[in-house]
Amino acid sequence: MRTGIFVGSFNPFTIGHDSIVRRALPLFDRLVIGVVGDNVQKPDMLPAEERMKAIKALYVNEPAIEVKPYFGLAVDFARAENARFIVKGVRSAKDFEYEREQAEINRMITNGEVETILLYAEPQLSSISSSMVRELQHFGIDVSKFLP
Repeated sequence: MRTGIFVGSFNPFTIGHDSIVRRALPLFDRLVIGVVGDNVQKPDMLPAEERMKAIKALYVNEPAIEVKPYFGLAVDFARAENARFIVKGVRSAKDFEYEREQAEINRMITNGEVETILLYAEPQLSSISSSMVRELQHFGIDVSKFLP
């Protein structure tokens, strides 16, 4: 069974995230969305259970998708899920360089057991980020068009 993981804080899960999930799904028999449960860099984050509930509702009719919390390194989560692939979305050259470096380190620490697959954001979604959505929410802007 080909299993991939798609990990992130998903605070909130945007239409950009949904695009990556829907485009990655045909590559795998099982895609596990790993929701960060302990990201100390984002102390204002909603609890993992709340973020997971929204994502699970979105994919309730998709049996190949599972949503789970994860703690620690993505490669450890991949191993625990018997996944050989980590799916990441990239919006820009800056994202690409960050993800490339992470992918190389992950490959090194797993002796090549876990590979990273980068999917480029669709052009119309390349400016959408969770932090942008949170900032707009802070100023009272309706963000529903950015959420699936």
